Amino acid sequence: MSNEMWLIIATVLGIALLLFLIMKVKLHAFVSLLIASLFIGLATGMSPMDIIDVIESGMGGTLGFIAVVVGLGAMFGEVLKVSGGAERLALTLINKFGERRSQGALGFTGFLVSIPVFLDVALVILIPIVYSLAMKTKKSLLYYGIPLLAGLAVAHSFVPPTPGPMTVAAMLDVDLGWVILFGIAAGIPAMILAGPVFGKFIGSKIHLDIPDYQKLDDEVSAMREERDMPSFKLVFSLILIPLVLILANTVTGAIVGEDSTNLFAESIQFVGHPFVALIITVVLTFMLLGTRRGYSRDEVQDIATKALEP
Repeated sequence: MSNEMWLIIATVLGIALLLFLIMKVKLHAFVSLLIASLFIGLATGMSPMDIIDVIESGMGGTLGFIAVVVGLGAMFGEVLKVSGGAERLALTLINKFGERRSQGALGFTGFLVSIPVFLDVALVILIPIVYSLAMKTKKSLLYYGIPLLAGLAVAHSFVPPTPGPMTVAAMLDVDLGWVILFGIAAGIPAMILAGPVFGKFIGSKIHLDIPDYQKLDDEVSAMREERDMPSFKLVFSLILIPLVLILANTVTGAIVGEDSTNLFAESIQFVGHPFVALIITVVLTFMLLGTRRGYSRDEVQDIATKALEP
């Protein structure tokens, strides 16, 4: 078979795969297009990293890179929000840390949740937990609110795939893995000082009561039943998957070099590229937090579409 004929066949198969994913699997068109593009590139014999470069160039260079990563991250975060995954993280960490160390639990919860979920959305999701704790302990709302907000703000500012660190990494042409690594290394101490430490201090100086409309007998009404939430291990694993893959890409590149022809190293760098790492995470999230938890494919698609709305 001639090379020209195989190119035609690969293109036809790629289009067929795209239609299958959109029409039969009901996968979001944005994700389906990226998967079909990767398939065509691999089928036509392009090197994995060349495929990524072509997709990025086709999406508009630096702006396209940021748009793809932020878009995929937004989808992941929206499904995490709708499924109750963010609340599960908070409640589990608070139970493990205990009420006495609940400030630290809220700080780390905010830090984890704000990696895939935008700060304002995450705050709306988790603020009922702050109200509930403040009601039970009769402490200032600031005592719990400051640690949560510190965790949310630090991760949103330091750790991709949120827009700020993504834009900085693209403008400085810095590997995203290093941004994640140093963002976490610098962000956690900053979160501890600005969150639990300052929250304890300011909470003892200023007593802020819960708004009257939020005062309920047992817990805030916005809190869903725990049995309706996904497991902590599942949610935590899904958040870790893109971070681990991207960091593996960075470490491999540092060891063998960015232009290595080693097949194993090249495969890790391909799978660990932010595009591919987030596509894997988004597809797993659609399945594990979506269809397997009772959502129809159409509902999951609607959730993903909502995530991309301005």
